[in-house]
Amino acid sequence: MVVKLPSEISEILKKFNEAGYEAYAVGGCVRDLLRGVEPEDWDVTTGAKPEEIQKIFPDSVYTNAFGTVIVKTGNERPALTRRRGRPELKIIEVTTFRIEKKYSDKRHPDEVAFADKLEDDLGRRDFTINAMASDGEKIIDPFGGQNDLKNKLIKTVGSPEDRFNEDALRMLRAPRFAVQLGFDIEEKTAEAIKTNAGWLQAIAKERIRDEFVKIINSERPTEGVELLRELGLLRYIIPELLEGAGVGQNKHHIFSVWDHNLRSLDYAAKKKYDTEVRIAALLHDVAKPRTKHGEGPDSTFYGHDAVGARMAIGILNRLRFPKHQTEKIADLVRYHLFYYNVGEVTEASIRRLVRKVGPENVEDLLKVRICDRIGSGVPKAEPYKLRHLRYLIEKVSRDPISVKMLAINGDILMAGLALAPGHKIGYILNVLLEDVLNDPKKNKKEFLIERARELNQKSQEELKKMAEEAKQKREEVQMKIETVSKKKYWVT
Repeated sequence: MVVKLPSEISEILKKFNEAGYEAYAVGGCVRDLLRGVEPEDWDVTTGAKPEEIQKIFPDSVYTNAFGTVIVKTGNERPALTRRRGRPELKIIEVTTFRIEKKYSDKRHPDEVAFADKLEDDLGRRDFTINAMASDGEKIIDPFGGQNDLKNKLIKTVGSPEDRFNEDALRMLRAPRFAVQLGFDIEEKTAEAIKTNAGWLQAIAKERIRDEFVKIINSERPTEGVELLRELGLLRYIIPELLEGAGVGQNKHHIFSVWDHNLRSLDYAAKKKYDTEVRIAALLHDVAKPRTKHGEGPDSTFYGHDAVGARMAIGILNRLRFPKHQTEKIADLVRYHLFYYNVGEVTEASIRRLVRKVGPENVEDLLKVRICDRIGSGVPKAEPYKLRHLRYLIEKVSRDPISVKMLAINGDILMAGLALAPGHKIGYILNVLLEDVLNDPKKNKKEFLIERARELNQKSQEELKKMAEEAKQKREEVQMKIETVSKKKYWVT
């Protein structure tokens, strides 16, 4: 089968061939080409040793112990930027055929040895769909990857136990590929994961986090989390979530805590919300099993928002999430229960909420609340009162139209015009504000001082009348803004 390789890759393979070496595109890029998907990354494998690769590509870089040389393609555009719908390649990882020997830490090989044959190199890879190579003319597929691709199966190369014993992270990569590609995990591969799930404890938390985030950011994250539970892996990632399985709720919910959390995550994925919102949706009720009192429709979960925020911090710190992400997600969990009823909550309380969660995070907090509603079985994601809340948040977050917006203040006026404190200062500032509202470009100190000198020549009564007219116009502008804002959120 012929697959079309980018010209940059074909040129690299050609240079190897001209120097007398085999070379192939390999791994995920071949898998994606066969799926009709544009690869995001390209890897090349060759029979040439690292020092020989560097002779062919003098501008290459070799700084590791695994036989990988970084080769430039000659394209100086940033890697993976897009032009005419396809990636523009800048650097390619070129690896010598190799075999990997004993894995003492279940992640890194104790020794890497160069191999003479492509088949030996493909035999060390994780899954059959990632163990294919191509020279642009033919597909080399000694382990049946094309057949598994056709049947949508994730299957290890050779013995599943051997592959997972070599690198336990592969047990997490299997469900990640399954949800990203919409595939099933082959039966023996799945059984080996269930049997050896505890090996995941040997893996660095950062690597577990990265795979978990890829699952969360996939189009089917709920399937991924459910698959992690079925395979016995979730207990080594976020065991706290498992506490919600089978835990009933009250009259406000029709699903168990576990199902509710997954349904909330599912809605976040359907709406293509970002990572923080998805994780917050998954964790927002994580503390309910620990705070539950009573059974049946009147059971309570007092304080589960605060307890949940502390649990979220523990979970995310354990998985080595960056501090800023941990703090944001914890805040989204902490304040997801904010109370709001039209006519009952004051603008001051809305300001306090905005201040607590941060203006930049308010929209994400509302998204988590919507996910919570949908996850509870409520058919309407955004009822009137939530739309009204959006309107009020925008209102309290918007700077009021006032003289504070001006580039000068009363002190500057008094100093510049040698004026004494009094009503005249206020009148002048209000007239200046009217000028700036008509033309925002005029909000410059020099212009305003000069304009103030002109106004200072008028009598106090004349200035008072001008200021009152300016104030009336300002109120009209404010009312227009309010009308537009209300229409935006369909509120009255």
